[in-house]
This record gives sequence, structure tokens and C-alpha cells, in this order.
Amino acid sequence: MMELLEVKNLSKHYKNFDLKDISFTLPKGYIMGYVGANGSGKTTTLNLITGILKCTEGVVQIDGLSREENEQAYKEKIGYVGDESYFPDHFKIKHIRTILKDFYPTFSVDKFDSFIRDWNLPEKKPVKDFSRGMKVMLMFASVLARDTKLLVLDEATNGLDPVMRTEVLKLLQEYVMDGERSVIFSTHILSDLEQIADYIYFIHGGRTVLYDAKDELIESFLLVKGESAKIPPALKKELIGMEENAYGFEAILPSEKAGLLGNAFLFEKPTIDQIVIHYIMSAGK
Repeated sequence: MMELLEVKNLSKHYKNFDLKDISFTLPKGYIMGYVGANGSGKTTTLNLITGILKCTEGVVQIDGLSREENEQAYKEKIGYVGDESYFPDHFKIKHIRTILKDFYPTFSVDKFDSFIRDWNLPEKKPVKDFSRGMKVMLMFASVLARDTKLLVLDEATNGLDPVMRTEVLKLLQEYVMDGERSVIFSTHILSDLEQIADYIYFIHGGRTVLYDAKDELIESFLLVKGESAKIPPALKKELIGMEENAYGFEAILPSEKAGLLGNAFLFEKPTIDQIVIHYIMSAGK
């Protein structure tokens, strides 16, 4: 399996925060969900991959090329969409088209124009008058009209209505379909990742918590519910992120510890959302 993105021992030191030893690979043709609470280091990692920031330690390669070897060729391979529009407010679509055409050798005016038409983006209005959804779709039009290898998305679907979110998820699946390109996608909407991610990387406090193929990750845990009073000490020690409520408790348990459950508890397959939430709760205790 050919790797599209390789991240080795990536670290970034700040006065009040350390991103430490982030390592993963993302094969060609796959989508990775990059998840964690606010302030966990997701945006820092993505900014190191795109070259917005320089790392303190570590190496990033896209399709075998590092930024240090050839910065321009490296950045050509990346399409980036964040949660804030990066186009000047007073620009209209014609200005954006001209600049992208001059700046990126692989930019296709025809492709760009077909996205603008398909998504009914207003040619005559300045960007400041676009809705949140229109600004996001304009960013997608600008990156998908180029010949890129890696899409880096940082909360790009925030605030989109369900129809537009579905459209974006479909675009991402189409993007990787040729088996040559990949997506790394940071989002708080974990149900989106449930639908389209092949891999999940979970970061907390600048450190790796979990990293696996999505289906393997879901199989690795059980969501357990029951009466708090009935939990034996051996089981209590293994439960992750136990939350108590009026009806009892809910927690995550590694699947290999299922033998500790007995008949007193209900269990089911968790969602990615539930795994992440319970891990974050356990880290906060």
C-alpha cells in the first residue's frame, strides 16, 4: 500500500503548549479523521503539514516529498479548506479566478467555473455578502479546480446545513476515488467521519490517544450501561470515562475486557463520537 502522507515524530513547542511525537501514515486513496477536543493540537498539526508553521522536530512527506526538499512543489500538492474564508472580503469570483489562474499552474478555469455554476455561487457579489455555506463552497471550488494530492480540511463543514454537508462528504469520496489522492479531515461533527473516514487519529493535550482504521477502532471498544452500584472493582478499574446519571452509568470498555461484564450490564457497539467523548471525559478527571 503506497503512503500518500507520512508524518514522523512531529513536535512543536510553544510556551504554554507542546505537540509531541505525532506519527502516522495515510495511504493513497483514503480519508483520515483527525479528532480531539478544542486546544488538543489538531490545527497545529494541520498547519505543520501544510507548511503554515515550521516544526520543532519531525518530518512530513507528501507523496515522498518534504517541504525542505522543494517548498513550491510540496505546497502544490496540497489543497486546504479551513473554517474561515481566506479570500479578501471585497473580491468577486472574477478576481479569485484570475489570481488562482496566475498563481497555480494546474488551476483549471473550466473546472472552477463548473463548480461555481453547479453550486449557484453569485458571480456579481463580493465575498463579504456570501453566506457561510457559499464561502465554504467557494474554497472547495478553488482547491478542487487544481491538481492536488492531499486535501487538508480544518473544521471545513462547521455551520453548513445538512444538504451542503452531504454534498461536501460526497466530494471527498469522489476526490479519493482514483486511488491516488487522500484527505485528512479535522471536524467536531464526528457523525461525518462515521460515514466517510477510513482511519481515525485521536489527539488530546498534544499527544496521541488512539490511531487505527475506523472499523478496527469501533470493534476495539464496547459501550457499557448499567447500575453503578453493581460494578465490581475489577471492572470499574477498566471503564473509561464513566458518566453517572439518574438511570445508572455509561462508559467505554476495551473489547478484550468483555469477560468482566457478567450478566448485570448492557453493552453495544459504540460510535466514534462516544469513544472520543468518554476518552476526553476520562482525561478531564
